[in-house]
Amino acid sequence: MAKLGEILRNPDPGHFRGLAGEIRKLNETVKTIHLKNSWFTEESVLSAMKNLGLTLKVPTLEKWVKKYDPKLFEQKKSKSIGVIMAGNIPLVGFHDYLSVLISGHKLIAKLSSDDNILLPVIHNLLVKIEPAFKNTVIFADGTISGFDAVIATGSNNSSRYFEFYFGKYPHLIRKNRSSVAVINGNETGEELHALCNDIFSYFGLGCRNVSKLFVPRNYKFDRFFEAAQDFVEVINHHKYRNNYDYVKAVYLVNKTPHLDNGFLILKEDTGISSPVSVLFYELYQSIHELREVIKINSESIQCVVSSSNINYLKKNIQPGKTQVPALWDYADNVDTMEFLTGLK
Repeated sequence: MAKLGEILRNPDPGHFRGLAGEIRKLNETVKTIHLKNSWFTEESVLSAMKNLGLTLKVPTLEKWVKKYDPKLFEQKKSKSIGVIMAGNIPLVGFHDYLSVLISGHKLIAKLSSDDNILLPVIHNLLVKIEPAFKNTVIFADGTISGFDAVIATGSNNSSRYFEFYFGKYPHLIRKNRSSVAVINGNETGEELHALCNDIFSYFGLGCRNVSKLFVPRNYKFDRFFEAAQDFVEVINHHKYRNNYDYVKAVYLVNKTPHLDNGFLILKEDTGISSPVSVLFYELYQSIHELREVIKINSESIQCVVSSSNINYLKKNIQPGKTQVPALWDYADNVDTMEFLTGLK
């Protein structure tokens, strides 16, 4: 896995003896995958690969597994784990893929139609690095079957279907979540710029992307918009532009109050998850009030971003770090490895 991480950080065929063909295939896929899913630009895919590669290092992998029972590494009868993966950002299902393999189980993966090309290419590369993984993964077409337990990620609507369909099996079901940021008004230009990266990376499509700001009353957005200006190129992506034009037209026709810098719309709203090209914001008067709002919405929040060292519900994430989670930063705060290693 560490070798794979090294390649994901720097996929140069000339640096890895015996793997040049597989790495060239990976690079070709990165350059052409936008033809299948135009949200998956080369820049976005390379960013996803690099972020994953940063976590796949021997010390990090060892720190991750050290908290679990050492019997994890003993020979055992493996189970078949069905994993239904999302496809909102590149390689969003990789952590489940990694967890199943590290825990010694076999994976039956149902890939999203939006992200069904990249992971099989990476798996072929892993098999070339370590042939023992050859028969551990099945990428299933259609309905999955033959599994002993299930991990499924989807929308709030699909999660109800998952609960009904997979209820008799050991299961881990994830729903829709989004991330929020807390502004105190004293952020530096660098912190605001880092926050904008949390907003605009992957066009805001990930559950770890910030979709809402909590700001003090009377907050002026001038410095925030100044920091956001470095991300103006996002408007040149046709799908993002279509979303921006549509939402802007709706807000103008309905005379909905909003702020607009030409590529991002800010709307005061109590919701957590905002449309693409829109950032919701909500005013707060006190930290106590803010803590209560976040607590009420905790089931909808993936990350809380803040440069302040204030514990709202869980440890807040520093601006710019949402898309580089550690291996032990589990989605929905549910320990995937604990689930997998606890299967009887």
